[in-house]
Amino acid sequence: MRASTWTPLAIFYLVLAIVGGAVTWTFNVMAGVEGSAFVGDYFGSGPAVTSIVIDVLVAATVGAVFIIVEGRRQGMRRLWVYILCFGVAFAFALPLFLAMRERHLAPGRGRPSTSAEHAA
Repeated sequence: MRASTWTPLAIFYLVLAIVGGAVTWTFNVMAGVEGSAFVGDYFGSGPAVTSIVIDVLVAATVGAVFIIVEGRRQGMRRLWVYILCFGVAFAFALPLFLAMRERHLAPGRGRPSTSAEHAA
């Protein structure tokens, strides 16, 4: 079993994931308590809000593809967990994936090298 490796960059990403999850859900709960038309507010609150929503939706789509492609490329497992985290917030899911990716890439972790890599 490998020791857990938390690089400074992994910790930075993890802190951003915690902030992104906590802050977005604070406002989600506030919207629920106030009885806001959550989805309707996305597109009915004016062009600036709609622009931000479209911006985040496009970025989240790219982020989901990146998580799957990069995660597979690096040999990471349970990528579906990060995709499910989009239900919390994109601001939570992407930095969480990046933190775990950083840990995965830390020295002494990651994919086992092939014999061809040893020969080089």
